[in-house]
Amino acid sequence: MTTVRAPERVEAIQRRTVRVLVGSQALGGLGNTVGISVAAVLARDVSGSEALAGLVQTMQVLGAALASFLLARLMGVRGRRVGLVTGYLVGSTGAAVCVVGGATDSYGVLLLGGGLLGANSATSYQARYAAADLATPRTRARALSLVLWATTFGAVLGPNLVGPAGDLAGALSLPRLTGPFLVSVVVVLCAALVVALLLRPDPLLVAREVAGSPPSEGRRSTSWRRVRELAGLHPGIAGGIIAMSSAHAVMVAVMMMTPLHMDGGGAELEVIGFVISIHILGMFFFSPLIGVLADRWGRSGTLLAGAAVLWLSLWLAGTAPMGASVQIGVGLFLLGLGWSFCTVSASALLTDSTPLEARTDVQGAADMLMNVSAAAAGLLAGVVVQVVGFGALNVFAAILVVGVLAAVVASRREPAIQSS
Repeated sequence: MTTVRAPERVEAIQRRTVRVLVGSQALGGLGNTVGISVAAVLARDVSGSEALAGLVQTMQVLGAALASFLLARLMGVRGRRVGLVTGYLVGSTGAAVCVVGGATDSYGVLLLGGGLLGANSATSYQARYAAADLATPRTRARALSLVLWATTFGAVLGPNLVGPAGDLAGALSLPRLTGPFLVSVVVVLCAALVVALLLRPDPLLVAREVAGSPPSEGRRSTSWRRVRELAGLHPGIAGGIIAMSSAHAVMVAVMMMTPLHMDGGGAELEVIGFVISIHILGMFFFSPLIGVLADRWGRSGTLLAGAAVLWLSLWLAGTAPMGASVQIGVGLFLLGLGWSFCTVSASALLTDSTPLEARTDVQGAADMLMNVSAAAAGLLAGVVVQVVGFGALNVFAAILVVGVLAAVVASRREPAIQSS
């Protein structure tokens, strides 16, 4: 009789899991990014201050940080499916609250919506770990990179729907900039439905069964002390967290201020949306290739490549003129590509280095720290741009990239990588 312990059955479940996650990520990517292009501009219009313009996206990143921690606890007890569905439902609620904030000209409500919308980001990132639960060490980076790649469809399409979504909002007598958030509500609910109906059996629960883990192993709440102890024992855990946090902070800080930099130079809304879509293309489209490289050549090589690409992107973006330009488009594309190199490699390094029974603990803590770092960088970004300019922001971001190099050192000290 075939059981989930049979290798061929596990492989079939893994293939189904990746297919379902690819479908939900396409929808989640659309819902997550359709409003990013206009969030800073909407916040500026509602608050009347450029210094406060980045706070909505900062709240989104902080919300993602908190959601990462809470969703990890939920997944540790109930598995990936329940956690992912919950995250999408909270994220769609956040998008609806953003519409209310924009319609009522309430900056406080807009901030609340941004915080709740962060759950959608956290869910999309947690989904990459779900793809890795049943993967082998030699295919793990490819599995999680495929889920990141699936975000390309919705993520690239999303910013280009800004114009039509604005027309929809206008037809409903709402401010144009709330239109993208209306779209987000619908597509994120669809992503939740896909996961709820199709992500069966649950990959994390199957992985525990295959490994023979007692049921109690998955029922502990996330413990920071436990994560710190594991990070001390496994250099790859600390390295993975540092690399993800550094790359994400760099990407968020520069990306969220780019629309304002372009808007200040007279760029049209559709052009801004196109540049952001190119940036997101760099983030996700080439991730399967990066996953193959990370599995074949090792995590350290792809992390070094990521650092180099990030530095090049910051030089191009930081020296680009205000408004619309080819240079800023190329810079933002490379910013996304460098982020992809670092995130795929660091996520695989983190998962390789973590025992199965502690995986949700460490992954949740890692994504929380990643988002807190990005929120801090985003909070400073608006002030830096207002005081010393967009170019100085890119110099500040270039310093943060040094954190990726620390992960390279850690990856070479991690026995799990050397033996895989």
